[in-house]
Amino acid sequence: MKAFLTTDNVSARVLRLSAGLFAYGVAIALMIRGNIGASPWDVFGQGVALSTSLSFGLCTIIISAAVLLLWIPLRQRPGVGTVANAVLIGVFADVGLAFIPRPAHLALQALMFSAGLFLLALATALYIGAGMGPGPRDGLMTGLVRVTGRPVWQIRTGLELIVVVIGFFLGGVVGLGTLAFAVAVGPLTQLTLKWLHVDLHQPTIRRARAPRERASRAQASRARLRRPQPRRRKANRRAKARPVSAPECGGGKKC
Repeated sequence: MKAFLTTDNVSARVLRLSAGLFAYGVAIALMIRGNIGASPWDVFGQGVALSTSLSFGLCTIIISAAVLLLWIPLRQRPGVGTVANAVLIGVFADVGLAFIPRPAHLALQALMFSAGLFLLALATALYIGAGMGPGPRDGLMTGLVRVTGRPVWQIRTGLELIVVVIGFFLGGVVGLGTLAFAVAVGPLTQLTLKWLHVDLHQPTIRRARAPRERASRAQASRARLRRPQPRRRKANRRAKARPVSAPECGGGKKC
């Protein structure tokens, strides 16, 4: 399992990305069906959906596209994973909302929300570990940090406060779940990153070496080892007497 989670093979990385985005969309659906609050961006998506009569997933895609437009003045570069994140999470969230019922009891609602929160942290670590580009919201945050020089927590908190307030006034559900998300999503994501062997200090987008390149390097290394080493010349044991140079005459000096 560790080999699959850490390999640079492109097919494996695409599979990790797809599985992570699918799980992320289902996790959002679980938290929304819990109906005790959602993440700030999902509250915003709920509010836009209620105001426009569009599906939640379609509103999520529209919001992601609008956020990507904000990348342009920040000179952020999207990757394949960025575009997939913007499109597929909304689709998978709509699929989850179509099949997951809303529980009637508060205890079941809290349990469903907790399951969604944990699954979201696991999905985040899974698609980040694919190393194919950040999500639209993550890229907006890192771009603003780079441009403004402000700490990450200030930028992230400011963005989420803005979207949750707008979403609340548009009719999105804000509750204990929103507070629980703000408190628990960071530690849970850090834990799942460790479980899935994701090192954030490594480059975000990695390049797998081609088999021919690896073979040629190995062949060159073996050739260097087989190459005969030049014989060292034995040092002369007898010290050669250095000739004493005669003093220079001239300038009124006696020789």
